Amino acid sequence: MDSRRSQPPSTSLTLGATARSLRVRHDGAAAWMPDGVDVEVAPGEVLLVLGPSGSGKSSFAMTFNGLIPHALPADVSGTMTVAGIPTSDATIAELSLHVGMVFQQPDAQLIMRTLLDEVCFGPENLLVPAAEVKRRAEAALRAVGLWERRDDDPDLLSGGGQQRLAIACALALEAPLMVLDEPTSNLDPAGAEEVYRLLGRLTGPESPRSVVLVEHDLDLALEIADSVLVLDRVGRPFAQGPAREVLRTQAEELEALGVWLPTPTTAALRMRRAGIPVDPLPLDAAELTAALSGVAVDGLREASGGSTAEPEEAGGGPAITVSRLTLTRAGRRVLDDLSLHVESGDFFAIVGPNGAGKSTLAQVLAGILRAPRGTVDVLGLDPTRAPRGALRQAIGFVFQNPEHQFVAHTVVDELAVGLRARRLPDDEVDSRVERMLDLLDLDPLRASHPFRLSGGEKRRLSVGTALIEGAPLLVLDEPTFGQDRARATALLDTLAALNASGTTVVAITHDLALVGEYARHVAILDAGRIVAMDETARILADRELLEAHALRQPPLVRALRAPSVPHPLHGLTRLADLPGSG
Repeated sequence: MDSRRSQPPSTSLTLGATARSLRVRHDGAAAWMPDGVDVEVAPGEVLLVLGPSGSGKSSFAMTFNGLIPHALPADVSGTMTVAGIPTSDATIAELSLHVGMVFQQPDAQLIMRTLLDEVCFGPENLLVPAAEVKRRAEAALRAVGLWERRDDDPDLLSGGGQQRLAIACALALEAPLMVLDEPTSNLDPAGAEEVYRLLGRLTGPESPRSVVLVEHDLDLALEIADSVLVLDRVGRPFAQGPAREVLRTQAEELEALGVWLPTPTTAALRMRRAGIPVDPLPLDAAELTAALSGVAVDGLREASGGSTAEPEEAGGGPAITVSRLTLTRAGRRVLDDLSLHVESGDFFAIVGPNGAGKSTLAQVLAGILRAPRGTVDVLGLDPTRAPRGALRQAIGFVFQNPEHQFVAHTVVDELAVGLRARRLPDDEVDSRVERMLDLLDLDPLRASHPFRLSGGEKRRLSVGTALIEGAPLLVLDEPTFGQDRARATALLDTLAALNASGTTVVAITHDLALVGEYARHVAILDAGRIVAMDETARILADRELLEAHALRQPPLVRALRAPSVPHPLHGLTRLADLPGSG
């Protein structure tokens, strides 16, 4: 824990923000989300905003800079005041002097031809002197590790690279309040660590800069968070107060609500249910290790119903064979002499640093990007040359950005697009769509336009469009992006059930905790090449290998590998294998 967080931030609100009875109701919506928020953000403070998917977190974030209601049609009641200015009375341009914003989808805010121009754009529009603009832009790009690519087109960046760029743009404004919506969701673990180190340096008791942080992944966010606001499923305040105090004292209630908790906290709750006295409730890996030191757990492993046995090997021949694939985009070699083999029936994860080529490889497998003839075989098809109908029946694909695949005007029609293209009977189409709406908790949104959904709802819809056709191979790029704990678990359990019935699952992800729970095999992709491929437990056990490629051991793996951890728990890598998880 950062020692500076032991001191409360300044209570002066001159440069901070205040919400009073704040409610937002989007155009055409019946419910207010958020509904009745009262919160103060002091200078130097980091406010963490949590809640289930669709609870109004992003809408709340967009009230700080006036996008709601000035740019996005919505009713707003109550007040939001930033630096003493009611946002209802100020223009977005005026508020940009006080608020820097990073959106959930970073490409939504990128408009210029080079990274340097993009970062300069905000300060230039604020009439900052040219020399100062250049100073700010260089400092911001260096802070996020993009200075060497300053002349590149933002479109050439990976999703994580675009996220870094969006953060640099917010930094260059030097606004006293930064609002970040899922700022590390597309970043590799090393990049996410660096972002939080940077935010930690920018805030604190002596700093005038505040941060409002919407985040699902608490393993890093909790290191810098001072306070927390939790919204419930209908957007009402559920819990509020000092971040670590709220999470320790209300962990079980938050877990039941579907909010992500730090992984060590989730592990401890499960072990407590099995009778293991984990006390005090840990919030990070070191605290979990300490809490388990000397604890007696003999005989509980078998009673838990968990298993550390390796899953049965996949079989039935290859689902994917890639042979010496090289792919160049805009003069840059993205995939470099890459070879890969995935067996039918496997649950296979591809991980690696931002810009490694993971999303490019996924798009090659799905036939979206053309590969040289004969270098890729997917279930006996060459994806870039197979008929589109045959490819769609063989491969279900989910883009990293779900909006890139939406083509219909309602959720129902989006789910039905592929089925109708195959000319399936109407009653079968309707039946499949209804099952998918129920499975993904999208039925209340069936008539909504896909672009009007929250980030988490868009992700569930995009996954649904891949699942609904029953393809024998699923390729999913960041499948749990923007999901709350309950829905992410339900989605992954669905994928695991499909995998158990024979579906091959390939997941591109930065979430190594997800990898540890569900994947049988892992490939690390870096600089366009596969640098390691093995069973999941062996990859996660190799700390040096992971760190050499901007990856990190998941908190549970770190906590349970310590020599002081009792033998029945030592070396476990999955929450599902812990006592209390049966």
